[in-house]
Amino acid sequence: MAGNSKRKGAVRKSGSKKGQTVGSGGQRRRGLEGRGATPKAVDRPYHPAHKRAKAASKTPAGRGPRTRKDEGPEHVLGRNPVLECLRAGVPATALYIATNSEPDERVAEAVKIAGDKGVAVLEVGKPELDRLSANGLHQGIALQVPEFSYAHPDDLMRDALASGAPPLLVALDNITDPRNLGAVIRSVAAFGGHGVLIPQRRSASVTAVAWRTSAGAAARLPVAQAPNLTRTLKDWASSGAQLVGLDTEGDVTLDEYDGTGPTVIVVGSEGKGLSRLVRETCDSILSIPMAGDVESLNASVAAGVVLAEFARQRRQA
Repeated sequence: MAGNSKRKGAVRKSGSKKGQTVGSGGQRRRGLEGRGATPKAVDRPYHPAHKRAKAASKTPAGRGPRTRKDEGPEHVLGRNPVLECLRAGVPATALYIATNSEPDERVAEAVKIAGDKGVAVLEVGKPELDRLSANGLHQGIALQVPEFSYAHPDDLMRDALASGAPPLLVALDNITDPRNLGAVIRSVAAFGGHGVLIPQRRSASVTAVAWRTSAGAAARLPVAQAPNLTRTLKDWASSGAQLVGLDTEGDVTLDEYDGTGPTVIVVGSEGKGLSRLVRETCDSILSIPMAGDVESLNASVAAGVVLAEFARQRRQA
């Protein structure tokens, strides 16, 4: 034990110029010894890199991760957005209310809906809400939305084939706005579609913004992530589905196309459109007839128009 005066050698001899004093017991000498190189991040059990590597090692061979590595609980901020999410039935795990905030009817309704749904209502300090917001515009309220669980593309097509109706799916290419993603999810659910496919990279994901825009449909409709969108579309085509890309310069118009069979609607962004490989993979390129000088439609609007027409055809088939 350091400083133990009973241990032999722990006290200087009486002949010392400085007199008899209790030593450190070797503590100072050991403190100067090197401790070796710092372990790599993946080798430290409590480091996020170690946890990610451990989770990746459990992923089945040939199947991509079902969630993004950088995802976690999302937070919807602001009184109107929070109330909209709760009204739409978006699954939530906690409602945060700032202490000493000035409540209004929106906060009161949000607390009531959360209480009725069994969502925890927590009173927190303003600094804690400030940490959840980049600009501090939370208005004293925040809703925690859980991490979204994505389906696997193979499971999505298999379930669609087993539904008893011809599969009707939407694949998104180059869609980076979560509001467009949420609107497409809402349209697919409204017109009897079976699910939505998005790429794992360079794509919007199901964030709190997409949850809100989907008006709760994201809780009922499966969304799958594809490590390689082109390869997944080819696999779906081998299952008998027709791949229909949307573009203003299509080789067939919506009025001419029969959408009653197994169909995958492939939607590109309003600016870039379909990527080259995805476009070449499609069986047909479909255009929507429009009047006037409008050159194109928003991606989610275009998807909704085509879904509505295919749903009409299926009702009459």
